[in-house]
Amino acid sequence: MTRNDRRDLGLLLLRLGAGGALAAHGAQKLFGWFGGHGIEGTGQFMESIGYVPGKASATAAGLAEAGGGTLLALGLATPAAGAAAAGAMAGAAAVHAPNGFFNQGGGYEYAATLGLTAAGLAITGPGRISLDHLLGHAVNRGWMIPAAFAATAAGTAVVVGARARRLRKAKEGEQEALFEEE
Repeated sequence: MTRNDRRDLGLLLLRLGAGGALAAHGAQKLFGWFGGHGIEGTGQFMESIGYVPGKASATAAGLAEAGGGTLLALGLATPAAGAAAAGAMAGAAAVHAPNGFFNQGGGYEYAATLGLTAAGLAITGPGRISLDHLLGHAVNRGWMIPAAFAATAAGTAVVVGARARRLRKAKEGEQEALFEEE
């Protein structure tokens, strides 16, 4: 087995693992599969954590995860797929960041790992064992990488920034108790 064969096999395994996990998470949000809550339940949860409107936020996150994950696993439109999945994971990491890094404490470790893996695959490319390669890289051109990341970064910044502003504004109206009641 040559070094190129090993690289292509390694990229396939990364794509299948990260893409499969992302697609499953998206399916939970969109369809309620794998113990998920579907659009309605996920939409209510999204509202509760500051992503408003909740149903639209659940749909966008579900599509980015399920669509991006599926495309990553297939190795198709890899720049757009990886950027979309990385953007969704940045939104998830923002929710978990107050809990620190490690997943066991509710931190952003898992979201960051999936997001960085998706971003790395978008930049590196899918390898030869992919639909992009089979189709002559028609939707995997070099210029698509910065374009996909620029669009995703702009959208993610707007959405996560709006959430942060909403949370700050909601917290401004709260007042902590001056004295403990017994």
